[in-house]
Formats: sequence, structure tokens, C-alpha cells
Amino acid sequence: MPNTSTAKRAFKKNKKNRAINLIKKDALKAVIKEYKKIVVAGKGDEAKAKLPAVYKKIDKAAKINLIKKNKAARLKSRLAKKIVN
Repeated sequence: MPNTSTAKRAFKKNKKNRAINLIKKDALKAVIKEYKKIVVAGKGDEAKAKLPAVYKKIDKAAKINLIKKNKAARLKSRLAKKIVN
């Protein structure tokens, strides 16, 4: 447990930020999972329409350092490839 008052404040802030980050990360995973289900179902047109929304979610996650930039680029690349295949 933290001893100093600043450490206590930092601990509280860390707990709050962790909860927020977990919610955002779960939302990101849900969007990606939903997109993959559409692709597996063979709905190419629907997948192409959904791709910009998925990109937006990934880019926002990278912007706030929820995921790293290279991971965001890798995810976007792999998701785009799934439509073609």
C-alpha cells in the first residue's frame, strides 16, 4: 500500500484509469470479433462497409496508447487482408 499522500492519489488514479482502459480494450476486441464473424460468414459487402468503423476504433486506441502504433498497423493490415481471401 502507498505511504505518502501523493502515492495514495496516484494509486487511486491508477485504479480508475485501469478500469477505463479495460472497458475500452474490451470494446475494441468486441468490434474486431464482430468484424471477423462477418468475414467468416462470407458477407464481403457488409465487411467492407464495417472496415472503416473498425479502423477508427483501432486508430483511437493507438492514439491514447491503449495499443502501440505498430500493433494498430498490423491489426489493420491483417483485417483488410481477410476480405480479399
